[in-house]
This record gives sequence, structure tokens and C-alpha cells, in this order.
Amino acid sequence: MTLDDLPTPCLVLDLGILRQNLAHMAAAVARHPGVVLRPHLKTAKCVEVARLAAPDGGPVTVSTLAEAEAFWAAGYHDQIYAVGITPQKLDRVAALPGVNIITDDVAVARAIAAHPGPLSALIEVDVGEHRGGVGPDDDALLAIAAALGPRLAGVITHAGHSYAGRSDADMAATAAIEHAGITRAATRLRDAGHQVGIVSLGSSPTALHARTLAGVTEVRAGVYMFGDLFQAQIGTHADADIALTVLTSVVGRRPGVLLLDAGAIALSKDRSTAAPGLRDDGFGLVWDLDGKPSLGRVVIERAYQEHGVAVGAPDLPIGTRLRVAPNHTCLTAAAHEGYAVVDGGREVIGTWARINGW
Repeated sequence: MTLDDLPTPCLVLDLGILRQNLAHMAAAVARHPGVVLRPHLKTAKCVEVARLAAPDGGPVTVSTLAEAEAFWAAGYHDQIYAVGITPQKLDRVAALPGVNIITDDVAVARAIAAHPGPLSALIEVDVGEHRGGVGPDDDALLAIAAALGPRLAGVITHAGHSYAGRSDADMAATAAIEHAGITRAATRLRDAGHQVGIVSLGSSPTALHARTLAGVTEVRAGVYMFGDLFQAQIGTHADADIALTVLTSVVGRRPGVLLLDAGAIALSKDRSTAAPGLRDDGFGLVWDLDGKPSLGRVVIERAYQEHGVAVGAPDLPIGTRLRVAPNHTCLTAAAHEGYAVVDGGREVIGTWARINGW
């Protein structure tokens, strides 16, 4: 079977590029003695990818309990479920020994401590993103630790604000702030008499650009596996390192414009590259069937539910197959049930399922 035999739209994952991206991140983390890479599988949501990214059963990071359950069943018993937990979900987590949860709330910490199951939790620390977490110097840090008691496993943070950086220097600066914040939180807890086994940080940009990780036990990163146009523009990788594309067909044409059967549902409506300081790649860039930018700069300018409007395109016959490089690979992949796997060519060497839902 080849790419010509697949229904469109669908996901295409290039195994060779994936392996290259995994090796690149592993080498970046290996610069820091004693620090473990805990890959975040929120983008891939796939057991076969997990076995490449985290051989021998982990450790891994997940973003849904559906992922946690599927990876646990596949032998991954050292996990962090990196979304704030609610008390209603504790029974489900307790059935998965070795899945650590996170919280930034004293009342939830008390619920975790009171639960009869084998639960352990990390305190989420805010180092500047202001999405979730308590500040490294916030009194709530110690209050949450006291409420968790022996169920405190460590501290965790995510420098998602690194995505606002536009240079290696920007990323290194954010990585330094992230490092200082999470190690400060760990020190405060230890000074208060708490055991802090895990000191976890990470995003793909800061994992690559951190100059020191002294005092950190592990790094989490995820989007680096597949890559996307936004990450390429902020320097996480090159355009040629995007492992995931959407296979699509030409369903209409007029001068300079192609109508494709990959629209908002197949591509997502993420416009991350429209941010200040970046080149606006619309809803994705259109490449040829081999995943190469041989057509010139062809941009998905508009995305309807099932149609993508590509501008700057050469005249191509109806039925021509193309591939779209996504703006945000996590959201693009989320609409699909699995991957058609290739290895630098058009032959489909495997089909890998995704773990969708929650």
C-alpha cells in the first residue's frame, strides 16, 4: 500500500524524521548529568510512538486519563498525569499504581491525602506562564505540601510562555527562569522538612536551550517528536524536521488557488504562526506528495469545515495528492484516529492507532 491508496484527509507520520527528532532531544537532555527525559505523549497519544520515545516502560507524561490507562496497560507504570486533578477522578487514578497526579489546590490536596488508594501527587508551580500552579514563594506551596503529607512526590512546572520567544537567547532566558523557579520551590519544601523526590520541568524549547539543570531530576517535552510550523519558526527544529503531515487531495481549482479536502477539522483552526514576529503560515503549508516544499510557498489561507483554500499554488489536476504541514501538530493530530506510517517514501509501512478522548 502507498500514499496513493489512502483515503483523504489522513495523517502521515514519517518514521525516519520521528527517530531523528527523538535522538536530538535525548542528546540535548543527556548534556545534563543525572537528568531523565520524561517524554510527554500528549501529542502522539500512541503506544508505538511511546515505545520509541520511552523504551523499557518509561517514564512518560500524559495529558488524559485515557492515555494513562492505555499506556499503563502497555507497561508504562511510571507516569505523570500533567493536568490538575479533580476529586471525582481520584478513584480512576488509584486503579493505576505509579501514575502521579498534580495539584495547586489545598482542598484537593486534602482529598488526595484522605483517599484510600495508592495516590501520590506533585505540586504544580507557576514560573511565569500563569496558567496553573502556585508561585515558588507563595505560602500556598507549603500549605499544599502539608495537606499532602507523605503523598507529596515532588514539584512540577511548565514554561509554556517560552513560546513567546523568538531567538535562542530568549529561550535560554526563559529556561533559566523556569529552572530558578522550580528549584526554589523544591528548596523551600525541603527546608520545611518535606521529601521532594521529583523536580520536573520542561517544554520543547527550554529543554533544548537550558544551560543548567542542576537540582532538576527530569525534563518533560512532547511536541519535539512530530514538530510543526510554529515550532520550526521559534527554532525548536527546521521545517524539514516536521514528521507529521496531513495527506489531502485537490477537489477544486482556479488560477493560483487549489481547493483541498482537508479543512478545519482535519487541520485545526490554530493560527499560532500569525503571532507577532513570525511568518504567517495560515492554516498550514502545502507540500508535495513526498512531503517536500517543491511547489513553492503555498499557504492554506482559509479553512472551512471540510475544505482548505490554498493560495500561491500551481495548476494541478483534480485528485492530485498533497501533504499539509500543520501549524500546531497537537491539535491537528487530535482530529484523527491514527497514523499512516512511512519512512522517507510513499510506501505505507504501518498504521498506528491514537488514544483519543479523555
